[in-house]
Amino acid sequence: MSQIHPDPTDADLIANLRQGSQHALSVLYDRYGSLVYSLALKLLDRRDEAEDLTQDVFLSFWKQEKFDPNRARLSSYLCLLTRSRAIDKLRSRQSEKTSLQRWQQNIIPETNLPTLLDSVSLAEEQIIVRKSLASLSDRQRQIIELSYYQDLSQSAIATQLNLPLGTVKTHMRQGLIKLRQLLQSQIG
Repeated sequence: MSQIHPDPTDADLIANLRQGSQHALSVLYDRYGSLVYSLALKLLDRRDEAEDLTQDVFLSFWKQEKFDPNRARLSSYLCLLTRSRAIDKLRSRQSEKTSLQRWQQNIIPETNLPTLLDSVSLAEEQIIVRKSLASLSDRQRQIIELSYYQDLSQSAIATQLNLPLGTVKTHMRQGLIKLRQLLQSQIG
């Protein structure tokens, strides 16, 4: 093993590190640890994760021999490595959050399950709505069904039915007014 000079260059430290010098890693950590930590903290916004990431960056740098000091500055390489690992951590954090949200959405509280009375009531309301829709003119019903069941805009309906937009708007408005009156008289 070669000796480390009092003020060694990054290239000297890396050469010593590749020969197994733990002291070289310690000097590199002292030299660049705060840079890596501050970047990690800025990206992750959590001290505990920034500390873990800083340790991870130096550990992986120690284990791998990919860095060539003749091609780039060590500070740039460590910043790139830190940024890459931080992005991975943020993606992992987002994935965990998404999984938790999906899991929470799939839990159905037993109190929200419809009762037999609710099911019967809903079925009766569906029959009333169908009868009310049937009492509209064919054109009004067709336009309302295209709008609500197929989620088409009035412009799209006009294009599909080959009607002027104003005609579609009129049929929609008149149909909704009539439907509201019919439903109020039967349900309310």
